[in-house]
Amino acid sequence: MSTAMNFGTKTFRPRPPDKGAFPLDHFGECKSFKETYMRCLRDNHFDNSSCRGESKEYLECRMDRQLMAKEPFEKLGFKDFMEKPAEENKAKS
Repeated sequence: MSTAMNFGTKTFRPRPPDKGAFPLDHFGECKSFKETYMRCLRDNHFDNSSCRGESKEYLECRMDRQLMAKEPFEKLGFKDFMEKPAEENKAKS
């Protein structure tokens, strides 16, 4: 009788991804934001740069309702949105 000895084999330990895995919106809490964003995409021939405002609002809704981890919008690619109010204040002065 022979016994297989696999001392060199590593065991696979799965881990969740850092980004991109978050709960589904089962109760439709952010459905209106999603629909607005999808309508914007259709109206703009799926050019997502034309719908960044709607995208930001949708992500904000998800974060507010704990459907995704809170992240600063600068880290989500909306740094230019965050700088606009400061620039507008300078222009008004």
